[in-house]
Amino acid sequence: MKLELLIPTSLDEIPLRAYQDFKKTADGSNDEVFISEKMVSLFCGIELKDVIKIKATDLNGMVEHFSKLFSVKPKFKNRFTIGDMEFGFIPNLEMISWGEYIDAEKYLADWENMHKAMAVLYRPITKKKGDKYEIMEYTGTSEFSDLMKLTPVSIAIGASVFFWTLGLELLEALGDYLERETKTMNLTTTPNKPNSESNGDGIKASMQQLKEIFLTSIESQNYL
Repeated sequence: MKLELLIPTSLDEIPLRAYQDFKKTADGSNDEVFISEKMVSLFCGIELKDVIKIKATDLNGMVEHFSKLFSVKPKFKNRFTIGDMEFGFIPNLEMISWGEYIDAEKYLADWENMHKAMAVLYRPITKKKGDKYEIMEYTGTSEFSDLMKLTPVSIAIGASVFFWTLGLELLEALGDYLERETKTMNLTTTPNKPNSESNGDGIKASMQQLKEIFLTSIESQNYL
C-alpha cells in the first residue's frame, strides 16, 4: 500500500499543537533519528509507525525541507482566522493591561503554554472598520486556549518575536525617561546629589538587567 503524504509548504500549514508536540520531543531527547521521525509524523500528519515506510532519501529530504521552513522567521500578522472565527492581536500593545501583560509574558516563556499566550494576545474581533478593529475583553485564557492550538505556527512565532521586540523598545523608552527624570532630580536637589546619583546608577543597572532578560528571551528562541 502506497503511503500518501501531505507535506506542508509553509509554516502557515503547520498547526501550533503539532509544533508544540515536536518541540517537547526535541527538547526531551538526544536521539536525532527519533526526532526526525517524529518531525515527519507530526508535520505531515501520519502515524509514527508509518514513517519507517518512507524511503531514506525522501525522509532526509523532508527533514531538510522543514529545517529550511523554520530557518526564516515569519512576519508578524495582527489578524488570522480559525474556521469562521477571526482573531485580532491586541490593537494597541502600549495600552495592554497589567493582567494581559503578566499572563502573556508567563505563557510566552514556554512553548508548551504557547496556545495560552495566543489566547491572551489574540482574541475574537467584535467590531472592525477598514484596518481598525476591536477585540473581545480579556477575561482569561480558558475560553479560547484549546482552539488556539489550531493557530498556524507562523502566527505564534511572529507574535512572540513581535511581543518581545516591542517589549524591549518600551523598556528602552522607559529607561530614557527615568534617566531624564534622574538628571532633573539631580539639578533640583543639590544637597542630596550624591544619593540622587546613586539612585540613578541603580536605575540604570536595573534597566540593563531587564534589557538583557528581553534580549535573552528573543535570542533563545530556537524553533527547530
